[in-house]
Amino acid sequence: MEYICELKNISKRFHTINNETKAIDDISFKVKKGEIVSIVGPSGSGKSTVLSLIAGLEKPSEGEVIVNTNSIGFMFQKDQLYEWRNVYKNCLLGLEVKNMDNEENKIKVKKMLEKYGLTNFKKHYPSQLSGGMRQRAALVRTLAIEPDLLLLDEPFSALDYQTRLAIGDEVGTILRNEKISTILVTHDIPEAVSISDRVIVFTERPARIKKEYEIKFDDCPGERTPMKCRNTLTFGKYFRDIWRDLDVEKEE
Repeated sequence: MEYICELKNISKRFHTINNETKAIDDISFKVKKGEIVSIVGPSGSGKSTVLSLIAGLEKPSEGEVIVNTNSIGFMFQKDQLYEWRNVYKNCLLGLEVKNMDNEENKIKVKKMLEKYGLTNFKKHYPSQLSGGMRQRAALVRTLAIEPDLLLLDEPFSALDYQTRLAIGDEVGTILRNEKISTILVTHDIPEAVSISDRVIVFTERPARIKKEYEIKFDDCPGERTPMKCRNTLTFGKYFRDIWRDLDVEKEE
């Protein structure tokens, strides 16, 4: 089995003038090529820190992070679109940074804009777009570089619920159909369950892995999509089990 990344006994401490905070404590997991893995856990449990470690933005205090690619795409909670660039030019940005903005790739971006319903808005500026359209544009920009590993840090959290459902369904279907290795950090249990092949549940800080779930929907009719998964009996069972693992009622 080929793995796109592996975390071995990772711990992370942050230092201030007065004290030390341990954010992550002895976490180990692997992500297979083409697998979609979600990480859920309480607020402040170090979920986003794990993505930063995988991306190389932070270094672990102990342990080892192995990433078997140099091609990583990272989507944050905010879309990070440049307000002075139109949609098309925003989507070219990653290619420009990598000196890959040749004519062939420009044509590819235009096709992606069409695929994601943004062709008629390619000359619009971010301020002229809805939240859902901005996230679609950010996704096109991220996928245009054809990353081997996609890191998603609560990318839909700023959207209203209806838009979040629609965009989550679109993105989950795209990731599955294109077999893009993905790690999604989210607070949304239904989102994690419906999109993922596996869900990893973190404890409170310092984060440890409390439980892992292999997500299978044998009762999902036809092609698996996030929206179809939400209508199955299996979905409800996963939701209840993860809800209990997170001790949500005790937190409240």
